[in-house]
Amino acid sequence: MSRKHSFTLTLSNNVTEKEGVNYLIENFTGFFKIDLLTKKQLLDLLEIEHRYLQAFDMIYIPNLIGVEISSESIETYLEDIILIELKTTKKYLPENPKGFFFGATENEFTFGNILGEKFRFCFVSLHEKGSSFALHTIDELEARIKNQRIQYQINL
Repeated sequence: MSRKHSFTLTLSNNVTEKEGVNYLIENFTGFFKIDLLTKKQLLDLLEIEHRYLQAFDMIYIPNLIGVEISSESIETYLEDIILIELKTTKKYLPENPKGFFFGATENEFTFGNILGEKFRFCFVSLHEKGSSFALHTIDELEARIKNQRIQYQINL
C-alpha cells in the first residue's frame, strides 16, 4: 500500500471516528469526549500507566444527564466511569456488531483486561438505513470473535 493511499485512508477513518463520537454524544446520554489532560488525570486516578492514553477514545457514565465533564466531576463519578474504545463503520449492520470488521491493538486488549468491567469497545454503525451502537467488554467480545489474526506494523 502506498504512503499516499495509507494517509488518505487514515484521514477518512479519523473523519468517520469523529462522526461516531458526535453520534453518541448527540443521541445518547452519558457519553463524553475528554481532552488529553483529563485522560491523564483519569489514568492517574485509576493508577494506570499513561502508555494506555491511546487505548480509549471516550468515557461513558451511565444515566448521567446535564453535567459538564471537568477535573472535579471525573473524581466525583470515578466509580461509575467506563472507558470507551470506539470502532466506527459506515456499513449497515442491523445486528450490530455482527458483521463488524475492525482493527484493534494489543494495547487496547491489554488495557481492557486490566480494567475489566470499566472498559468497553463501542461499535458504532453509521448508515442512512439505521445507525446503532453496541457496547462489549473484552470477555463479551472474545466470545463473539469469529476470526482473529495478528498483523505487524513495521517501520524501517
